[in-house]
Amino acid sequence: MDDEPTLPLPSLQAGTDAGTALAYFDSLPPVQVPELYGSWRGTEIPSGHRLDGLLEPLGWYGKRFDGAEDVFPLVFSGAGGGVFNVNPGLVPLSAVLRFGPSLRKPGLLSQVRPALRLARTRRVGARLRMTEYRGVLSAAMIYDALPVLDVFRRVDAGTVLGAMDLRGPGAPFLFALQRD
Repeated sequence: MDDEPTLPLPSLQAGTDAGTALAYFDSLPPVQVPELYGSWRGTEIPSGHRLDGLLEPLGWYGKRFDGAEDVFPLVFSGAGGGVFNVNPGLVPLSAVLRFGPSLRKPGLLSQVRPALRLARTRRVGARLRMTEYRGVLSAAMIYDALPVLDVFRRVDAGTVLGAMDLRGPGAPFLFALQRD
């Protein structure tokens, strides 16, 4: 579409502040639930959030949306190039948020990565709904086992920007998804 904003995503992915990233997020058009169906590869948008730099070193691949009721919110890359789903209910989110800076120590995440295999699942872990967020009605992913909401906005036909909204102060964790 000609009315889509200029794509500054590569500069955001290089690192930015939360205000700049959220201003870009707010400029983007909404996403309808069916537009998300399929597999998506994720990348973090470093913006000073406590989760910055934690997912990708663990092998985070992205998300898979098989339908509105059938969402795999945490997909990780496995050995040999395959992917597997992780049960979000087994992720100690409050501890990860609390100790995020300590977890970024060189080598520590690579030691934690094999433990993700213990949290593998074939069960869905979220669903999609339309939700108003920051004044715009757009597709959102609601985790079944975590107090987390991921809201999406369209960058282009094959890219969405996500805002992971967590209870508490501070800006959301931002990430991009590129359609496989």
